[in-house]
Amino acid sequence: MCVVLLLPHLAHAGRQHPEKYYQDKWCTEANGRQNVRMPDGTRCDCLTTTHAVELDFGSKWAESIGQSLYYSLQTGQRAGVGLILERDADYKYWLRLNTVIKQYNLPIDTWMIK
Repeated sequence: MCVVLLLPHLAHAGRQHPEKYYQDKWCTEANGRQNVRMPDGTRCDCLTTTHAVELDFGSKWAESIGQSLYYSLQTGQRAGVGLILERDADYKYWLRLNTVIKQYNLPIDTWMIK
């Protein structure tokens, strides 16, 4: 029983806020719709009038590329990544994300979320 009670706490260990906190805030400010169900059952974190956006913590920068491109394919909207950087040390993930996007000329727009 104690393990079950500890799991939600451990899932956010080391984070200032859970991912959903940033998703809610960013998507609301972007006038988007959250957790939009795609035809195949997957969910786009935020769908705006122009973008299908994946929001992830910095350490998941590589994963966010594929997810944003897939949601773009599903919706016809431009791909976007909102990268959550809670610490100064997370900036390296921003550099990695944008270096790959630039190197391969990927059709992805990015937003830094602090």
